[in-house]
Amino acid sequence: MPVYNEEELARFVEEAKLYARYGKVADYIPALGKANPNELSVAVYTPDGKVASAGDVTVKVTLQSISKILALALVLMDHGEDEVFHKVGMEPTDYPFHSIAKLEEKPAKPLNPMINAGALVVTSMIQGGSVSERLERLLAFVRRLAGNEQIAYSEEVARSEFETAFLNRSLCYFLKQHRIIDEDVEELMDLYTKQCAIEMTCIDLARIGLVFALDGRDPHSGEPIMPLDVARICKTFMVTCGMYNASGEFAIKVGIPAKSGVSGGILAAVPGRCGIGIFGPALDDKGNSVTGVKLLERLSKTYSLSIF
Repeated sequence: MPVYNEEELARFVEEAKLYARYGKVADYIPALGKANPNELSVAVYTPDGKVASAGDVTVKVTLQSISKILALALVLMDHGEDEVFHKVGMEPTDYPFHSIAKLEEKPAKPLNPMINAGALVVTSMIQGGSVSERLERLLAFVRRLAGNEQIAYSEEVARSEFETAFLNRSLCYFLKQHRIIDEDVEELMDLYTKQCAIEMTCIDLARIGLVFALDGRDPHSGEPIMPLDVARICKTFMVTCGMYNASGEFAIKVGIPAKSGVSGGILAAVPGRCGIGIFGPALDDKGNSVTGVKLLERLSKTYSLSIF
């Protein structure tokens, strides 16, 4: 098991920051447009409870699409594989994450849970009698994964996303037309935008990555937080779909199960070895952190982290 040296991590961060000029922040969500594109931080959480970090890991990051993998884990635990994958597929796509095009094919169910259409279906399956009750169930699960009872969501980011989520509303209405979802669209958008606005630090992200790396077990108590099969399914989706339609290239260059979000966050899980949390808001044209991907490439090569 490698020892992650903080001085070395700091050097890798400074090297990766040079690529920030090739990306831009997600300004189509006004609240995210305020981020500093030159910011970059990383935390590596190992099974012995140690955390190595570089950059300002106290900055809170909204999960955005990283939340899709956490909602999927919860819904798989609630409903089981058969019910979930009756409504959403398991196939990667070369279409952008917000595309509506593939829904026009028969059957109209989304290709996978990591694109927006599939994530909206998954979120619609979170159990509870109201938006607040369902959100609280998801938050309780996320807090347990991160080992942090203080985790909440950013009201500013949630409001900003809710007010500008016209394309996601279109996806919801399309899915409702085909009876893949059956709830009120505005209620689903309320829940989904708050889910995406759940915020945490890189250290929290890294600890969640470690839970997946340990097949769903709490790194400190050893207690199962999710069944092994759920952790396995989630890690598989992270490999095949986690970096949007750049997942194939990422698998070759980095080879680590990972999920990105348009805030610039990346959650990574190296099976049996560590969890990694990264925040770098400058995005490429696929919606992935430019600096974060470069940093993960360096970490993977230096510490031989690829699973392939």
